[in-house]
Amino acid sequence: MTSRSILGLMYTLQGLRRLGEDPAPVLAHYGLDLDTLDPSTRIDRALELRIYVEIAESLRDPLAGLRSGEFTGFAGYGPFTMLLMTCASAQQAIEVGVRYQQLTFLFSTLSFERGEPASALTLVPLPLPDKAFRFRIDGEVSGTYKLLRDLQATLGVDLNAEGVDLPYPRPPEADAYARHFGCPVRFDQPVARIWIRNLHLTLRFPTHDPAAHALYRDLCDRQLAQQQAELRNLSEQVLRHLQLFRNHFPQAAQVAQMFGLSERSLRRRLGDEGTHFRDLLARARFARASELLTQSDLSVEAIAEQLGYAEPAAFIHAFQRWADTTPLAFRNARRG
Repeated sequence: MTSRSILGLMYTLQGLRRLGEDPAPVLAHYGLDLDTLDPSTRIDRALELRIYVEIAESLRDPLAGLRSGEFTGFAGYGPFTMLLMTCASAQQAIEVGVRYQQLTFLFSTLSFERGEPASALTLVPLPLPDKAFRFRIDGEVSGTYKLLRDLQATLGVDLNAEGVDLPYPRPPEADAYARHFGCPVRFDQPVARIWIRNLHLTLRFPTHDPAAHALYRDLCDRQLAQQQAELRNLSEQVLRHLQLFRNHFPQAAQVAQMFGLSERSLRRRLGDEGTHFRDLLARARFARASELLTQSDLSVEAIAEQLGYAEPAAFIHAFQRWADTTPLAFRNARRG
């Protein structure tokens, strides 16, 4: 898994603490202390995501993700910030943001959709457990919009949103979202979108500087190359990512998204390492099945459903292939 600046995690956790949440127990589980983290260090993306998934389970405020996005520091993006500021226009800045999204604090995939009279900055989220899904997409949409508003405040241009789409059912706290973004918010959408009027995208940046822009683009290109060089032993990283999921597991295309790869590239890289995505998925399912059989009283049918099998028989057949015994016999032996 590639690493990135630990600042994104620090901003989020510091924000949660200021909101009255307590991330300390989860951090302690990984031997981390928010007050002693070094902002100059980097963190493995899989570890960062695992921390978010566990923290989401303990949050008391359902709006914690939305509000935590407000704590993302504009300067924390480093050369990426200056690359945006030296663009010629808001349109170019958004295109640059999409091109260099691996240098942001996002886990979602960022893209730009042209429309009339408004266009959308689109975030396609990773599949995550329900609480973590809402926590992360709220934080990422809120943090992305804060970046736009920081550009607006710094450059004196209008980048206010016309509307925001969110990819989960309308929650009881829906009115708070419209107040937060200052525009209408639609729920139950296929992806997250921030809508911006096309007229605003043509606004010229007063800080446009072609020479400086080329300099910061070179720095950002070097950072991207460093991240790609870290993608070694991909099979173990994919397995660790699959082990994040407690219920239904993601498909290969969704896992490839996490690693900044196409599905074809992911499968090719795994093949070069002598394995296949289906084998890693089987290992993750077996580990989860073993845990549920030994540590819970769930029925075989319920466990099959959690693991994403349409029929219990398919799960039983797969488990016999993995363990050379039936799920019930495995449970009895472990508890015997």
